[in-house]
Amino acid sequence: MKLGLVGLGKMGGNMRQRIRDAGIDVVGYDRNAEISDSDSLADMVAQLGEGPRVVWLMLPVQFVKQTLDELKDLLGEGDIVVDGGNSKWINDKNNAAYLSDAGIGYLDVGVSGGVWGRQNGYALMVGGSDADVATVMPVFEALKPEGDYGFVHAGGVGAGHFAKMVHNGIEYGMMQSLAEGWELLMAADEVTDVPAVFASWQEGSVVKSWLLDLCVLAMKDDPKLDKIRGFAEDSGEGRWTVEAGVDLAVPTPAITAALYARFSSRQEDPPAMKLVSAMRNQFGGHAVVEDKPAVVDESDVDESTAQSSDAS
Repeated sequence: MKLGLVGLGKMGGNMRQRIRDAGIDVVGYDRNAEISDSDSLADMVAQLGEGPRVVWLMLPVQFVKQTLDELKDLLGEGDIVVDGGNSKWINDKNNAAYLSDAGIGYLDVGVSGGVWGRQNGYALMVGGSDADVATVMPVFEALKPEGDYGFVHAGGVGAGHFAKMVHNGIEYGMMQSLAEGWELLMAADEVTDVPAVFASWQEGSVVKSWLLDLCVLAMKDDPKLDKIRGFAEDSGEGRWTVEAGVDLAVPTPAITAALYARFSSRQEDPPAMKLVSAMRNQFGGHAVVEDKPAVVDESDVDESTAQSSDAS
């Protein structure tokens, strides 16, 4: 079979090579012509030949709809589109219905594995019909790790992205626990080799995990992580997990706290803590750390600059 793969970034590019290594012909398309196998989506579809054709998207969520619009005019009866990006599950049923008008199948696939997936394989969580899953199964087999695990047909359309969303929410909580434990060990005078402690947990411990292995790897060249700023973005799936917990009345305190910790990491001086400090001073006389304003030569600040500073 031939596969069209749209989006050849860090994940998509490695996936293309792993699929090719399994003997499947891949025609990739990317806006970056240097890494693309085709000039356009139309050229990519033309290279796939006769159907059933399978086109796999590895795109940021904001580019999925416009790509589906174009593919709907290029594909036809019996073809299948796979959305393997981190799309929100609530959009999947609408996307499937939109493509079904032209007889095009739709699968949503949560993909985990990051930059290590080419070597180790990808964990795949799939949503869609049995028939469409069966058609794309050779590609799933090429991408997943060897053995019995790393693949699940989680349910109907939307199930794959929902499962991946929860997967990422759990990941947030696990990462935050490891990070807090690391900080506590670093603060203790009794522990003199924190990297060695983490390394010792890699075998025989109940916290043994791939995330722990990655912590050990990160500390090899930078034992105190001095080269890294404590700033962490969130991909959106952590937020969606918390929102789903609220909608379904399922408590997710660990995941929610981990998400909020990432928000806090982006604040050099958390505004809310100013009021906490002020209240402690008012009711208990606790000392406050005063914020010393920078000395500014007012002659160097025009009115527009002053207004911009106030607005920020």
